[in-house]
Amino acid sequence: MTLNEALNEQMKDESFKKEYDALGPEYEIISSLIDARKACNVTQKQLSETTGIAQSDISKIENGSGNPTIKILKRLAEGLGMNLKIEFTPKSQFAMN
Repeated sequence: MTLNEALNEQMKDESFKKEYDALGPEYEIISSLIDARKACNVTQKQLSETTGIAQSDISKIENGSGNPTIKILKRLAEGLGMNLKIEFTPKSQFAMN
């Protein structure tokens, strides 16, 4: 069984799906940070030196065990020469009634 097949099977369980969906925004932030860092060809150590944020803290954020504040995310973005953008989007077309 592949990872995707196993995930699809688990998603049939409503409580699992609810928890998995709840983690979506966290995983998006993690993925965005890693993608941005790699696109800039910057190591965690280099980003640490630029931002003053400990490399171990950057690693914790990237592996999902850290809980960064918006202030920290902004410092990371600035260290990569980027802007931080956080948005609220409707869950569905009917959410804005």
